[in-house]
Parts: sequence; structure tokens; C-alpha cells
Amino acid sequence: MKFRNLLLSAVLLVGGGTVSAESHKTYPAVGDTVIQVFEKTNIHFDPAHIPNYADADADGVIHMVNGRIVLKKIRVPRYRRNVQVSVRVTVASNGDRWDKSGSCFVIPRGSAVNLMSIAKGERSFPAVDAAKYENFVGVVAGKDYLPTVELMRFMTPFGVGHFSAPDDTLTRHRRPVYVPKWEQCVEWEQDITDLYPLLEDEAYVGVFIDTWTEGGYLASVKLVFDESDLTCDGLVNRHVEPLVNTVYYIGQGYPDLFARQPLVTDFTLPAGARNVRLKYIVTGHGGHSGGDEFTPNVNILRVDGREVLNFTPWRDDCASFRRFNPGTGVWLIKRIASYIGEDGNYTEKEIEEPLGSSDLSRSNWCPGSDVWPEVVSLEGMAGGRHTLSIDIPHAQPVVAEKQNHWLVSAYLVWDE
Repeated sequence: MKFRNLLLSAVLLVGGGTVSAESHKTYPAVGDTVIQVFEKTNIHFDPAHIPNYADADADGVIHMVNGRIVLKKIRVPRYRRNVQVSVRVTVASNGDRWDKSGSCFVIPRGSAVNLMSIAKGERSFPAVDAAKYENFVGVVAGKDYLPTVELMRFMTPFGVGHFSAPDDTLTRHRRPVYVPKWEQCVEWEQDITDLYPLLEDEAYVGVFIDTWTEGGYLASVKLVFDESDLTCDGLVNRHVEPLVNTVYYIGQGYPDLFARQPLVTDFTLPAGARNVRLKYIVTGHGGHSGGDEFTPNVNILRVDGREVLNFTPWRDDCASFRRFNPGTGVWLIKRIASYIGEDGNYTEKEIEEPLGSSDLSRSNWCPGSDVWPEVVSLEGMAGGRHTLSIDIPHAQPVVAEKQNHWLVSAYLVWDE
């Protein structure tokens, strides 16, 4: 298969309202397809001009939560053969200097209670069992509600684009000698073929960035559908079951539940489900030294009490993203350096070396990185009722300005 980058300009659809299951018309497959969902769309915080919900503009973009979420209705062909799907997200600063969590998502079809109906004031998150979930609504499924499904989790870098000019007054003396230039944007791509059932026919695709500035960011999202060229390669029927999402898209608090107890939810697996797998996306946050952002913490997932995943989500390669982070804070660190002296021989002396905040290791992310799901095979699981438990036993609570929390989302995929 190969990408042919054909724009499907005729199938972008402007719309509002709730997502329903009524649309099952057959849209003929048109070969490989590229849908430009957003193109340098401003995601920012502007309560003076953007309400909690603003109807679609001339480009079909719905703005929500005072501009921190953008949403668009798209139409996707129904393919007859297997299709590979990828999402490409591009982000540049439009004035926000800081690293922020971001989420490209799709609203599950059939969830009458969703981000859009809540932003409109038509619906509310279903009530939750306070003993199990405290006051964290919208985290697990409830009456008429399914958790939002992430197409991609990402983290904005410090000021890429807006502060990238060579003569920028903030950053012109912050570039390390090994970085030839500041980049103008950051771009990621992930394979999301398993999520095609949520995109097929009609879907609402959105982007959330946790910005609190009027400038915010410029985001572009492209969906690429690459259909198999083999006529015998029939489409695999898949099902996606949303389970958990703690991203605080719309007025929810920082999810520090894990500091006190595991997050537990039930799901039902139909008899005959094949190739069952659990996908788990996780990042730790807090923004202060010693907090969940900067402390390795084990994550333990269990299904029916049986451990299926035990790992510590951590990244220690954040210095490799330095060229995307012109606006990062910088400290000078003293160390002994070995170098070639004027006589051509190695010598040593104490130097001061710049260390950027963006260089520091973090809980499964770096400023300027995307976040890939962990994939757990549950093949052989019997049909019926099951329980998923997500435990982060050393997670820390929110205390005043120490805003420790874990953003986790999970869903099941199986072949029907």
C-alpha cells in the first residue's frame, strides 16, 4: 500500500449537535484519501470572545471551552478492503511559551452525553459512585455516556515557532551550539488503524490543548486512509470499546485519584471476540521538583485481578527535543569537562553548561513528544463481564500549587 495524498475536499461537512448512531449509509470508497481536519487552527483561551460553545465557523470548526477545544464533523468513506489509517498532528506556538498537554480525539458514536452536548449545556456527565471515583466525573462510562477516545496524546514544546526567529529577544542567546536552528513547528504521526470503526462514515474529531493564554497554539490535523490494493484483502470488522479517560477536557479537576486508590471499571466482552487487546495511554504531571511529572512511578494494570501490565512510564531522552524548545527555561550547571586543548592533547577544567527544562526526564513524555499507547494482548479471554483496574501506587495528591495528576486513557479493540 502507498499514500497518494488525495484531498477529499468534497466530504468535509459542517455540523453541530450530538453524535448519533443513525448514520450508516454506505459512502463509496474512493481509493486512498487524505482529510485535512484542521489547518493552523488557533487553540487558545479567550473567554471574552469565545463562550463555552460556539457554532461552526466558515471552516466548519466548532470552538468550545473558551477556545481550548476545537471540533469538526467529518465524513469518511466506507472501504470494502482493509484500510490503514494514520493521524498527523502539527503544532506551533502562537504566543504560549510553555509546555502543555494536548489530546487529539474522536467522540464515540452513540454517546449522547459527550463533550459537545455538555459544552452546549444540554447534558451533564452522569453521576458517579463517590466511593469509587470521588468527584471525578466523565472518567468512566455511565448512562448514555462513553469516555472520549484519544487518537493521539501529545505535549507541546516550549514556544516552537513563535519564539524561533534567530533574533528573538527571548531566545537568541538560549540556543545550544549543537542545535543549528530552532524549528518552526513539531509534527507527529501515529498509526490508528484500530480506531477506524470510530471514524467510519461520520465522526467528530477534535483537539484539546491545556493552554490558558490568549495566543495559544496553531494546530493542524490530517487523517490518512490507505486502502489495500489487494481485492482479496477484505475489511476486518473491528469493535472499539472506550473504557477510561481522565483528561480534563471540560471543567473536570486534576485527576489525582490514583494517590488514594486504583481506578476500577467494568466491561463486557461478547462471546466470540477475537484478537482482543487493551490499549493504554499514560502521562504523569505536576510541574514541580519531586512531583509525579519528575518521579518514576510504576503503573500496574489488572484484569479480573490478574496482572496484565506492570511498567514504569518514563522518558530520559528529552534532550533530543531541544531544537523544538526555544522558550525553555535554562540553568547553568557546573561540571568537569574533558576537551582538546591548544596543544592538541586532552585536558580538563570546570565549565558551566546550559541545562534546559525541556531536557529533563519525565513521566512518559518530553516537551515536544507524542505518546504512544501501551498494547496488551488479552487473547483467550472468555466472553462476559470483566473488571479493569489501573493502579499507580506511589502517585501523589494535589496539594496547593503542587498539581500532581495522571492523565490516562484506555480502550479495548477486538475483531468481530
